[in-house]
Amino acid sequence: MNNNGDQFQNKLEEIEIDLLLEGIYRYYGFDFRNYALPFLHRRIWNRIRAEKISSISGLQERILHDPFVMKKLFNDFSINVTEMFRDPSFFLSFRTKIVPILREYPYIRIWHVGCSTGEEVYSMAILLHEEGLYEKTRIYATDMNENVLKIAKDGEFPINRMQIYTKNYLAAGGTRAFSEYYTVKHDNATFHSFLTKNVVYAQHNLTTDRSFNEFHVIICRNVMIYFNKELQNHVYKLLHESLSLSGFLGLGSKEGIKFTSIANYYEEVDTFEKLYRKIK
Repeated sequence: MNNNGDQFQNKLEEIEIDLLLEGIYRYYGFDFRNYALPFLHRRIWNRIRAEKISSISGLQERILHDPFVMKKLFNDFSINVTEMFRDPSFFLSFRTKIVPILREYPYIRIWHVGCSTGEEVYSMAILLHEEGLYEKTRIYATDMNENVLKIAKDGEFPINRMQIYTKNYLAAGGTRAFSEYYTVKHDNATFHSFLTKNVVYAQHNLTTDRSFNEFHVIICRNVMIYFNKELQNHVYKLLHESLSLSGFLGLGSKEGIKFTSIANYYEEVDTFEKLYRKIK
C-alpha cells in the first residue's frame, strides 16, 4: 500500500475508534474518548484478535450487542501494572522528605488514584506504620475497575512475587523483615488485615467523577501517560482541587506538571521522583 493508502487507512481507523468510543460512552456510560490514541489502538486490536473478528467496526457491533464483550474490553482498558514499593526511590524520598512534615499533622488523608490491585496502597500503609503515622491516617484507594478493587481488598498476592517485593521494600527504606507483614498459604501471601483497617476502597472514574474530599497527599502514579493532553489537564485540575494547600502530589517517573496549566501552583519537593507541594 502506498503512503496515500496508509494515510487513508489510518484516518479510517481513527474514525472507527471515535465511533466505537462514542458508542461505549452513550450506551454504557464509560468515557474513554480522551485516552491516548496509541494506547487505545493497541488494546482495541488485542481485543479484535481475541474475539476473532476483522475490524474495529465489527468490534463495535459486538460490544453494543454483548455486554460480556464490553466487560472484557473494559478490563483491557484498565491498566493493572503494579507492584509493592514500585520504584523504591519514590517511597524512600516520600519517607525522608514528606513524612517528617506529616508528623506535625493531627490527622492525614491520602488519596491513591488508580490504585489497581492495591500493591502500592499496602506499600504506603506499611511505610506509614513503620513511621508511626498509620493510626492517624485514612487512605482512600480508588480505581474505575471494580474487579481489581476486590483483589486489593482481599490482600492476596502470588508468593512468587515476594522476592522482588522484599527487594523493593528494603530499597525503599524498610526497617523490618518484609515477611512480618504477610502469612503464606498455598501459593499466596496474604497481608495482615491491620494494613487495611484505615483504607477505604471505592470505584472512581477520573474522566467523569468529581472530587469527593480534600486530601493532604495525592498519589497518582503512571496514570496520566494513558490520557491525551485534554484529559491530562482535566485530571490535573481535579487533583489540584482535591489537594489541600501545602498538600503533596506524587506522580509517575514519566509524568510531570511542568507544561500543564497548573504548573505554577506547585513547588518541587523532589524533581527526579516527581513529588510536588501545592503552594496556591
